[in-house]
Amino acid sequence: MTTDALTEEQKQIVAMIRDFVKRDVEPAAAEGDRLDKYPHQIVERMKELGLFGCIISEKYGGMGLNYLTYAIIIEEICKGWMSIAGVINSHLIMAYIVENFGTEDQKRHYLPAMARGEKRGGIALTEPNCGSDVQAIESSAVRQGDHYIINGTKMLITNGEHGNTFAVLAKTDKNTTPKHKGIGCFILEKGGPGFTHGRHMDKLGYRGIDTSELIFEDFHTPITTLVGMREGEGFKQMMGGLEVGRINVAARAVGVATAAFEKAIAYAQQRHTFGVPIAQHQAIQIKLADMYTKIEAARLLVHQAANKKDRGERCDLEAGMAKLFASEMCAQVTLDAMRVHGGYGFIKEYPLERYYRDAPLMIIGEGTNEIQKLVIARNLLKQYQI
Repeated sequence: MTTDALTEEQKQIVAMIRDFVKRDVEPAAAEGDRLDKYPHQIVERMKELGLFGCIISEKYGGMGLNYLTYAIIIEEICKGWMSIAGVINSHLIMAYIVENFGTEDQKRHYLPAMARGEKRGGIALTEPNCGSDVQAIESSAVRQGDHYIINGTKMLITNGEHGNTFAVLAKTDKNTTPKHKGIGCFILEKGGPGFTHGRHMDKLGYRGIDTSELIFEDFHTPITTLVGMREGEGFKQMMGGLEVGRINVAARAVGVATAAFEKAIAYAQQRHTFGVPIAQHQAIQIKLADMYTKIEAARLLVHQAANKKDRGERCDLEAGMAKLFASEMCAQVTLDAMRVHGGYGFIKEYPLERYYRDAPLMIIGEGTNEIQKLVIARNLLKQYQI
């Protein structure tokens, strides 16, 4: 992205992140992806840069950045390796939930340690029998005195192995109607009996970052770990956090697509066929024009959603549109970039095939695109109600 429209602070942050990506991320990306190897050294560097506290208020030890700046950071990181953005996305969704819905004691206990990266967060929604239909979760939280007893299994949890603190949804009342009114959000930490992580998921893309099961078997947690100390509000709390997650995923898509485009336009000027660079052929020029136009349109949607979030307004419509368009755009752009490279785009020596494998995560993650369309449509029906 160009930096013309950025503030001086944002320009400095972009320069810092680009240096971090060039020095620490890009050299490790190919091996980390190939071996599905967790990037411990990169994570330590992210701690030093304060990235685990990006959007946590300065009051609680974070950087206090706005969501637009956060989106810009994520885009830059994903030009180097998309998986890295996942380490802080789930972490910061949880931080958002704690800061916006937690009690003051919860904020003071968790947020400073999260900002330092000592408590590494994640969110636990998906289960073996439900994903996008969050109201259908089966995990339970039964109160006994001053504790809840948690039972259930969560699937496909980012940071599940190397994270230590999770925002977990569980049913506190299975008979309440509507169902989402019977869900609580709990801040659960590893270390006690009955809370373990399960098998490591071997994925098509989004490799190098841990994705696993979380298993709860009669796990006892104090009532003080219920977010806001309020039952029945977990669904609303998590949906608020997922607005941040969808901005993140949309920004990831823009970053991956931009990296693919930049590789394609450089290659098109170096590769010759029929005596001229392939960039001189109209077929290639048309692809490059379409790719860049889609990337710019997606970036504007991301920034629109981030700006609305920064104004303190609900942005489920805008975040849904950004996530939907940017992720579908990324899948198409990475494929077109591979086509520009021809056979070279299909081999692992070049990063194009990694971009192509990473792209579907953005279509599926933080609510499938089919769900995004429903969210968008329902908001539009409210907006244009007759």
